[in-house]
Amino acid sequence: MFRHLAAALIALTLVTATPAAATPRLVPATDREVVFTADGTTVYGTLHVPEHRAGKRLRAALLLPGSGPTDRDGNQPPVTTPDTLAQLAYALGGDGVATLRFDKYGTGRTGLGAYEGRPEELDYPAFVRQAQAAYETLRDQPETDPRALMVVGHSEGAMTALLLGGTAHPRPTGLALLQPQAIRMLDLVALQLKDQVAEATRQGHFTPEEQHTINAAIDAAVTSLREGRPVDTTDLPQAIAALFEAFQGTNARFVESDDAVYPPDTAAALRPGTKVLLTCGTNDPQIPCSTTDALTTALRHAHAGKPGRVVLPGVDHLLHDADHPDTLAPPVLDALRRFARH
Repeated sequence: MFRHLAAALIALTLVTATPAAATPRLVPATDREVVFTADGTTVYGTLHVPEHRAGKRLRAALLLPGSGPTDRDGNQPPVTTPDTLAQLAYALGGDGVATLRFDKYGTGRTGLGAYEGRPEELDYPAFVRQAQAAYETLRDQPETDPRALMVVGHSEGAMTALLLGGTAHPRPTGLALLQPQAIRMLDLVALQLKDQVAEATRQGHFTPEEQHTINAAIDAAVTSLREGRPVDTTDLPQAIAALFEAFQGTNARFVESDDAVYPPDTAAALRPGTKVLLTCGTNDPQIPCSTTDALTTALRHAHAGKPGRVVLPGVDHLLHDADHPDTLAPPVLDALRRFARH
């Protein structure tokens, strides 16, 4: 009897002496300011780190904004403030992805930086180098996994993301090209302008003959810009004439260097198997789905991974739909979730 009791006491001692498995500490979600340098300019950004277990390295994505003076949140204050990139950051954060977004040249705390007083020297490659520096900064954060980096770009930022996909080190594991600039810049501008003129003609503001004249003048203006000649704005409506005049001024170097990039040609540099999401919205007049055809084909030839092109029903250029005018539309969130979890 005593022998059995002693054995039971020993067993009890062993059980009580074994410590319970420690529960991993959860680190709450946070946003913090990140500062880095690109071509002598101090660049300011926001790192969003979702809730995670202490010590865990997270998948991470660099977020890149569209054209014009678009800041880290995806805004052009005070006129346009959709918070596109901020909303993308929190959507990806819900899937455990850390994100970095930053004020590109001419916006937010960054401003013009080294180009202050000489904005005419700012070209598209400078923005690509700035994005490259941001990618390296994201790679080096203590919470991020350098083997699981992605780049998410909107509009012109998607073209930049595509370029980084073929040059950044380490190569991104995935690219999300949201409503991407998928053809040459001036071809896209001409397409957008002709669509606007066609709509104005349908509304009776121009005759069909005037529409034909304006369209021919737009084509001539694009040719002049590409050949380095002054644009003849005689047959252009005032608003369109002003746009082409701006392309010849301070922005000339940027326009020329941006227009030199044909996105389908850049897809060949991607590492085979790189997962790529390419979206287009059926309610997006700025990036019609047809403009992404050649890039979609090029990605297939480059052996890019899924999910590939996803058509977003009813979604506009800012990733909204009629029922969600101020937030990311459900089809966008679904596509992002598929991309982040693929």
